[in-house]
Amino acid sequence: MDLQLTGKRAVVTGGSRGIGKACARELAREGCDVVLFARTEDTLRAAAAELATETGRKITPIVCDTSSDESVKAAVRDAIAALGGGVDILVNCAATAGGQAAAPTLAEVNDDNYWADMNVKVLGYLRTARELAPTMIEQGWGRIINISGLAARQSGSLIGSMRNVSVAALTKNLADQLGPHGINVTVVHPGLTRTEATPGVIKWRAETSGRSEAEVEKQMAEGNVVRRFIDAEDIAAVVTFLASPRSVAITGDAVAAGGGAPRAIYY
Repeated sequence: MDLQLTGKRAVVTGGSRGIGKACARELAREGCDVVLFARTEDTLRAAAAELATETGRKITPIVCDTSSDESVKAAVRDAIAALGGGVDILVNCAATAGGQAAAPTLAEVNDDNYWADMNVKVLGYLRTARELAPTMIEQGWGRIINISGLAARQSGSLIGSMRNVSVAALTKNLADQLGPHGINVTVVHPGLTRTEATPGVIKWRAETSGRSEAEVEKQMAEGNVVRRFIDAEDIAAVVTFLASPRSVAITGDAVAAGGGAPRAIYY
């Protein structure tokens, strides 16, 4: 299937590593020029150079802290200029990674850790969408894909569940407002996903549970119905389809991409 992405222009937040970097790579492979937003300049520039060499597309690194309104506005201005005056696709992936430490208990949740998490992910996604929507509206076409997570459908992490449900609510509101302008907005819920951080997570879980790393990895990989680790590249494949003109029938909805949650039925 031709995804009709050649020549499209994309911005990927949190694009220097993990799912964000995988999405940027897949979009570039399909013919997009991509701007990467991330906070750490060295990692960001290294990722951009790697993807440019690998894909042959223009990959531009722009330092951006999505928790800062001023930083987002400046980065979006630079991204639009770098991409020749417009942006077709926004993939929001900048967030504090979940599942890499024990979730705070009710007694441990405070204003600081709550707002820090919500500001980067929920308000960060809102900021980038708000700043990029006008150029999409002007051209009459666009795609916004928000990376959330299956904590939206599970208990166990107060802040994790709340932020991911909030991203889903943001997505539907944006889809309803922007749909008449040719802009589709979707949310993707990854589950446990293998990234560069996974070896450290396995080591931490092994140390805290008294099990071997091999046992921990096997248990993690078997937590879905396909019985294997979902990789960042698997998420990127879903996102790339949603970023394409072929996805016109899907907007305002959530796409679960965790390899299948056992027993639960969503309709």
